[in-house]
Amino acid sequence: MNLGLDERVYIVTAASRGLGFATAQQLTAEGARVVVSARTQEAVDRAVGELGGPRSAHGVAADNADPDTAQRLVDAARQHFGRLDGILISVGGPPAGTVGTVTDDQWRDAFESVFLGALRLARTTAAALGEGGAIGFVLSGTVRQPIAALGISNGLRPGLAMAAKALADELGPRGIRVIGLLPAQIDTERVQELDALGSDGGAARARNEQAIPLRRYGRPEEFGRVAAFLLSPAASYLTGVMVPVDGGALRGL
Repeated sequence: MNLGLDERVYIVTAASRGLGFATAQQLTAEGARVVVSARTQEAVDRAVGELGGPRSAHGVAADNADPDTAQRLVDAARQHFGRLDGILISVGGPPAGTVGTVTDDQWRDAFESVFLGALRLARTTAAALGEGGAIGFVLSGTVRQPIAALGISNGLRPGLAMAAKALADELGPRGIRVIGLLPAQIDTERVQELDALGSDGGAARARNEQAIPLRRYGRPEEFGRVAAFLLSPAASYLTGVMVPVDGGALRGL
């Protein structure tokens, strides 16, 4: 199936590794061009090189929590590629910890990047998009059920998902779609770090895999393919949906 991504331009945040980078890889493989962001210039330069160089990708060192980031990324897409067709808003995972042990400062910092920063990126991008544009949020399985020791994610992700659904209602009349992705155990550095928090990371992974119907962690490229499809014109009648990419781990409908 042709996804219709040739010459389209997307912003992908937190794209130097993990789920963001996997999505940028799939978008460029399908003919799109991307503006990728990460917190350091070294990281974005490395990502641009791995994505095919300046013809396919442009990098911007930026922090999602910075109020100037959203406009900088939109401007970079227009200046370097002449258009903008959508965004995948990905952020680094907030620190682990239970609701009872996470500090006020950790909650505030996470809110700035995970919640407010993401909404600012979505609003600014929406103002620059025309009919056929798409906005994707990388959320988490915590949207539907809590995960032990991820109190901040359990608190913030469901609210962001509901804001995304409301935004889908608001932008639908303009022909702009909004979707959410709910990854669970995808084999990224972030998930490996969470597994390693206990005394035996291998045992933690084995337990987690037994709770997944497919009995394995997902591969980043499997997430990237789903994200690229949802952002593409091939998914033109999907909006306001939250799509699990989890090997069947979420048990509810």
